[in-house]
Amino acid sequence: MPAATAHISCTSLSFRHPGGGEVFTGLDLSVGPGRTGLIGLNGCGKSTLLRLIAGELAPSAGTVRIRGELGHLPQTAVLDTALRVDQVLGIADRRAALDAVESGDVRAEHFAVIGDDWGVEERSLAALDGLGLGHIGLDRTVGEMSGGECVLLRLAALLLRRPGVLLLDEPTNDLDAYARRRLYDAVDAWSGVLLVVSHDRELLERVDRIADLRDGSVTWYGGNLSAYQEALAVEQEAARRMVRVAESDVQRQKRELSAAHVTLARRRRYGQKMWDTRREPKVVMGQRKRAAQVSAGKHRILHTERLAAAEQRLEEAEAAVRVDEEIRIELPGTRVHPGSEVLLLRDPAPPYGPPLRGGLTVRGPERIALTGRNGAGKTALLRTIAGELTPLSGEVRTSVATGFLPQRLDVLDDDASVARNVARSAPDRTENAVRARLARFLFKGAAADRPASALSGGERFRATLAMLLLADPAPRLLLLDEPTNSLDLASVRRLTEALAAYEGALIVASHDVPFLESIGITRRLRLDGGLRDTGPGAVREGR
Repeated sequence: MPAATAHISCTSLSFRHPGGGEVFTGLDLSVGPGRTGLIGLNGCGKSTLLRLIAGELAPSAGTVRIRGELGHLPQTAVLDTALRVDQVLGIADRRAALDAVESGDVRAEHFAVIGDDWGVEERSLAALDGLGLGHIGLDRTVGEMSGGECVLLRLAALLLRRPGVLLLDEPTNDLDAYARRRLYDAVDAWSGVLLVVSHDRELLERVDRIADLRDGSVTWYGGNLSAYQEALAVEQEAARRMVRVAESDVQRQKRELSAAHVTLARRRRYGQKMWDTRREPKVVMGQRKRAAQVSAGKHRILHTERLAAAEQRLEEAEAAVRVDEEIRIELPGTRVHPGSEVLLLRDPAPPYGPPLRGGLTVRGPERIALTGRNGAGKTALLRTIAGELTPLSGEVRTSVATGFLPQRLDVLDDDASVARNVARSAPDRTENAVRARLARFLFKGAAADRPASALSGGERFRATLAMLLLADPAPRLLLLDEPTNSLDLASVRRLTEALAAYEGALIVASHDVPFLESIGITRRLRLDGGLRDTGPGAVREGR
């Protein structure tokens, strides 16, 4: 089907998580050709919507219709490490048939498998090369590749199918700067329907339109992220102006209602005086009293209705102003003395990934950016420092309590509630203390009782971070592996503010250069076959 006719249509879509709350009720969405960025606060249902469109979840009501072949790159899909590259690309059977024919086996079934796709290997290698994976070949296994390379491999498999509709969920999360540029190029060249969920500002600057998912409905904005933010700023300023006008009207109506009460009270006193002095016949005075009571009632009702209408307009105006709750991260007071040793590394060789030649000593509250290409061994080194992996050789020694926030956020028990997960790390804290801390991470009331399996990527990050920061003893060395993955922009800002106030030592592996530069990095450690301390200065990733 031509890309120009591909289309996504969702009508009256509703969905409820098992054991969770309602996500959508009667959602309508129509997405045509072009690049669409789907944004919204963590937990608003972006990934759920993509899974509904992809057919991985069944809606509780409503319909999803797709015109054209669909490809979906999920946020958390994990490939079997034993798979070869050609199996992930879906071409292993055609390669085997080609090899058989070239070896002289001319049975009909081989030709049936090949069809007209005699150049499948060349096409596949070209697709890999276009995403910067030309060096991996078709016979390497997934277990030999980094997380970022696996993301690009899954994307290459989708591009080989040439679907008319492509769904991408946080595709740049695990990619280094070079790999991101390759993905950006693929997005720029896309001609069909592309619906991408991302918090990557540079990726969102490349879309044609923004779909803002909020409170179970979508609002459309033309242009890229910058155009959306400008339009939203204008919209919100107008909304705040309407609130000020409505507030003024409410105050005016209250004053008029108060004045009406005073006027009516004066009339009642005057009428009572006339009745007491008997200046007019009793029948006439009775008629005037009844007329005055009717008039007073109408007057009171009129002003009361005007006040109610003004208050309704104020409520509607306030509803148009966005007041988004943000996480309030309070890192423990764990000051590290500037001269004390926190970490010592000497030629560490994690059990997977390349051995790392060289040494590093961390003293005091240093802030170290751990950088390097995908596959350089950043995650393996952090897991070794955290004590999750035992080095094959070399020395890894920590001298303080250590907290590790893993990239995959796989430390939560999916069958347990958020509150129970957090309580596991702090068994001596009361349930009220745990829930008070969770409220700062926007898990309030029943939200803290949701199972971890029902959490979105951003919610899972918040729960994992809460569990880390409530731990006893509190960490004086924080190890963060791609901490901004899956976070909305407001949460990234709050995390930045919290880390700025942290008094312990910090090692952060991240490809998010603006984030690294915002948290006061004092040293840079680049992995390129060894531990290369590149000293202070701006954080940049090379090719």
